[in-house]
Amino acid sequence: MSWKRKVNATLEGITGYNLTRAERLARKPPPVPRVPRSALLPPRMAGDEVRGPADAADRLIPDPVFVLSAVRSGSTLLRVMLNSHSQIHAPHEMHVRRITVNLPTEPVQQAMRALGHTHSDVEHLVWDRMLHRELAKSGKRILVEKTPSNVFAYRRLAAAWPEAKFIFLLRHPLSIATSWHEADPEARPMPEAVRHTYQYMKYLEEAMAELPGLRLTYEQLTGDPATHTRRICAFLGVEWEQGMLHYGDHTHGDFVKGIGDWRDKIRSGTVQPGRPLPAEDEIPPELIDVCRSWGYLSA
Repeated sequence: MSWKRKVNATLEGITGYNLTRAERLARKPPPVPRVPRSALLPPRMAGDEVRGPADAADRLIPDPVFVLSAVRSGSTLLRVMLNSHSQIHAPHEMHVRRITVNLPTEPVQQAMRALGHTHSDVEHLVWDRMLHRELAKSGKRILVEKTPSNVFAYRRLAAAWPEAKFIFLLRHPLSIATSWHEADPEARPMPEAVRHTYQYMKYLEEAMAELPGLRLTYEQLTGDPATHTRRICAFLGVEWEQGMLHYGDHTHGDFVKGIGDWRDKIRSGTVQPGRPLPAEDEIPPELIDVCRSWGYLSA
């Protein structure tokens, strides 16, 4: 064993840490090369060459539910309320759109083409299997996935699951930016928070214009949770359950940064009131139009 390995083995045994060259930490893995012209196609019907509604041959879950929202919009609160229902499984953020597959050689690409699959098709099969595994483990009937960055891939999700249902979760745009800033004020100065969160809002606007779904605001959810969880249950085709209002009585996994909200408010186990809405003169010019579009300002 080299001296470096001995030092690291000793250090790791004592502290749990080891030493790594800084340049190694800075290296990023190369991006997975994509097969050119990987079209987004709907699932294939069993025994038919025509693309059509998903069935068990191509999708183990034909109709997942996706919550599309900006960051810091209350999606973790909505998740745990839904997950408290006996028929709805809403796990922590799964980030499935970031799961990629590698088709590195011409023979494997040729094999996929012969099977009728694009590169995106193969990834969709993996995504579907991940969601199905989580649903099967839960023993429930409906799967809800709420990763905020899904809003950037809404067209792909709609292509992969033509029968998917979408819940659009809105919040006052300045409240979104402020909450994002407050989570790490030094790393996220307010102008940067506005710029960053606006990207989510812009794609959410596009998704609402293109996809059918249920529109809900964070202020509605926190102000009258019974009424608006009833609306969601009606949309999903299940009976409303009182237990959805008491998510702290159920198990939802750890609240961990990176896969959902982790702060004290969500850990309380009860629905907390939202912050007061900002005054009109507090709203940055960049957010005025989206505030009007979402109904927070009069036209």
